[in-house]
Amino acid sequence: MEILDTTLRDGEQTSCVSFSATEKLHIARLLIEDLNVDRVELASAKVSDGEFETVKKVAEWAASKQYLDKIEILGFVDGDKSLDWISRAGCRVMNLLCKGSLKHCREQLRKTPEQHLSDILAVSDSAKTRGITVNVYLEDWSNGMLHSPGYVFFLMDNLKDTNIKRFMLPDTLGILNPVNTAQFCREMKTRYPDRHFDFHAHNDYDLAVGNAFAAASAGIDGIHTTVNGLGERAGNAPLTSVIAMLHDQLKIKTNVVENKVNRVSRIVESYSGIRIPNNKPVIGDNVFTQCAGIHADGDNKNKLYYNDLLPERFGREREYALGKTSGKSNILKNLETMGIVLDEEGMKKVTERIIELGDKKEIVTQDDLPYIVSDVLHTETADTIKMVNFSLSLARGLRPTATVRIAVDGREYEETMPGDGQYHAFSKALWRIYTRLNKPKPTLTDYNVTIPAGGRTDALVQTAIAWNFNGKDFKTRGLDVDQTVAAIKATMKMLNMIENM
Repeated sequence: MEILDTTLRDGEQTSCVSFSATEKLHIARLLIEDLNVDRVELASAKVSDGEFETVKKVAEWAASKQYLDKIEILGFVDGDKSLDWISRAGCRVMNLLCKGSLKHCREQLRKTPEQHLSDILAVSDSAKTRGITVNVYLEDWSNGMLHSPGYVFFLMDNLKDTNIKRFMLPDTLGILNPVNTAQFCREMKTRYPDRHFDFHAHNDYDLAVGNAFAAASAGIDGIHTTVNGLGERAGNAPLTSVIAMLHDQLKIKTNVVENKVNRVSRIVESYSGIRIPNNKPVIGDNVFTQCAGIHADGDNKNKLYYNDLLPERFGREREYALGKTSGKSNILKNLETMGIVLDEEGMKKVTERIIELGDKKEIVTQDDLPYIVSDVLHTETADTIKMVNFSLSLARGLRPTATVRIAVDGREYEETMPGDGQYHAFSKALWRIYTRLNKPKPTLTDYNVTIPAGGRTDALVQTAIAWNFNGKDFKTRGLDVDQTVAAIKATMKMLNMIENM
């Protein structure tokens, strides 16, 4: 099964998403070299001068790596205009956007089917003389099959024996369901058994993955995806969900490397600014986390709550949440991971404290466990790095400034630095101390603030910061009524974590 990923074209049509040239090149490299997708739809022709330079840059890289046939550009039935643009950019595959429904042909183009066919053939013939491969999008094909199938078959009958390599069947408005998707795709394959067909789903009814399942079941040759399900309106079929579905549910092989998908999804999340929902299959923060204590207990008894979606396949790890529903089994799982052993009475006290925190809606993570154990059992924490004091200043017309004093192994150090924001100033002062001590520093990879809805300015704010240290990705969280103080708490947790890495 071929996978075409259109994150850089259709995915960039997500509201408020725009990738820079550097980001597009990086994502293209990740898709082709890390994930091993078969094809990448990079851009639409004639968008802007900046897009032209970006496509040219990616094409130069692809040509140097012998990947140029994997790079595809959306073009239009506009004579030689799109072909000229694609050729000058250095690409050689065009995905030609044609009209797949009679309504679009008549009302948008204001042409007869015969006129539109003639225009398509002219572009296709011109592309052949230039050495450009042509795939055809039958835009609004789903409505075409619902309301004007004769028009669809008219186009196919006249295009099937041309130099067109692939025919791409978009559910442009996301109106199909798995039943009619399977019916329509099977009809296309039955009528034109020797032609290559792709299916392109949109998620307006939350059926994109289900429709991709139906299309693949009907014998379609390729599926279009985007990373994280980016795309117009409700988005496209998410790459990760489609891959899991094909590999597990249909036992259909693809070339995609599963254990790289989580890392690529996080990078695209950062570049796009569109957050991955915590419950998004395969890549959401919570999808490999067991919350109920009975599940952790079952996992201890021959992995009763496992399925084929093992987190290790996707570069993840199974976790056991801590909260009011977790119970003793979840807590034991986390303590075992950290090498902490408690007696029955200690377990009872720690469990009660975690339930108490959960009732207050506080988030408890594995990183908090040593502090909870220390607090409940009245033992000393083993923190190497301790915050002694800090001062943050913010004034109109002046750069924010932070003074930070920390204790490292009992010895105190202080620095003052300006920054572009209060946390930035704090970080600069902190890292100056670390530079003095010649201590290694982590890389901050993400920063997320969760503020309670409803204008509750006195409520606790959570700041979650993602880090990378020595190749390991992890998160720390802080809670406070002030989001910068919450971020400082998260940072202090991180400093003590990396001391033991």
